Amino acid sequence: MSESSHRPSRALSPGQWSFTRWATIGHLEALVIQHPLFRATLFLQGAHLTHFAPSGESEWLWLSDTARFEPGRAIRGGIPVCWPWFGDPQRNPPEVRKRIHSDKAHGFARTALWKLEDVRENAHEIEISLSLDANEDFAEEWRGRALALLTFHFSVRGCQLALTTTNLSEEPLAFSQALHTYLPTPDITRTRVLGLGYSQYIDTLDNWEYKPQEGPVYFDGETDRIYESGEPLKIVTPGGSRRLTPVGSDSTVVWNPGPEKARALSDFPDSAWKTMLCVETANAAGDYRVLNNGQSHTLGVLIGRK
Repeated sequence: MSESSHRPSRALSPGQWSFTRWATIGHLEALVIQHPLFRATLFLQGAHLTHFAPSGESEWLWLSDTARFEPGRAIRGGIPVCWPWFGDPQRNPPEVRKRIHSDKAHGFARTALWKLEDVRENAHEIEISLSLDANEDFAEEWRGRALALLTFHFSVRGCQLALTTTNLSEEPLAFSQALHTYLPTPDITRTRVLGLGYSQYIDTLDNWEYKPQEGPVYFDGETDRIYESGEPLKIVTPGGSRRLTPVGSDSTVVWNPGPEKARALSDFPDSAWKTMLCVETANAAGDYRVLNNGQSHTLGVLIGRK
């Protein structure tokens, strides 16, 4: 996490929190943050951040108008956590794929119930940590034992996520993952992503062919690409711009469903593809990671101002 001279103080019980409150949204438990400088909403299911914005500003994250908040159902929008595998299990490298006993995309973390570990607050920032023990409870879906710790850091400057995976099994653990960030835009056709120029990407819509990227990424229909790059990015929209600074990542996924796929997606209005995009900080495709017993790896992203 980022260094700060205003280290949040540790809260021993919920009664001591000044800006963070429990809430039930739909059928799910959430932490709702109303800080003088910013606001955020974080669900225990999936460790899923759905809202963040400094005070007086519009939302920095995109959330579907038809998102549903139900046990066992992934929330459409915000920042879903894809872990301990990303995407279609069959499209993962063999070392990752051999551990997966499910045909579901994006792993089980985004619908699992995470445990609240810590809330730290002060007048300038808030830090919240959630954990998921991937133990025998998930044996029907995945073979492994690991601990995921996801720490959120909120301030007026932006929000930072740090997902640390620790291998608790005796054998090496191969996994893929992503912080599946949904971002808003007034017009996807006038939106571009800077920072991926001159890198290669896998075009999953064209038989997973490798292609070169020249200049900014523009959108003119369905887009689903895995870039071989972990460089800082700038997302430019008619409504403004954001910077995404990754940590522990050498792959970036850029996604927009386009009009046809949008009509087939659950909890997604037909025209919503025009007002969103996903730029995902990842360890995907050839960028999967392997940990020996006791080793850890942190995947993170800082979403900040231009």
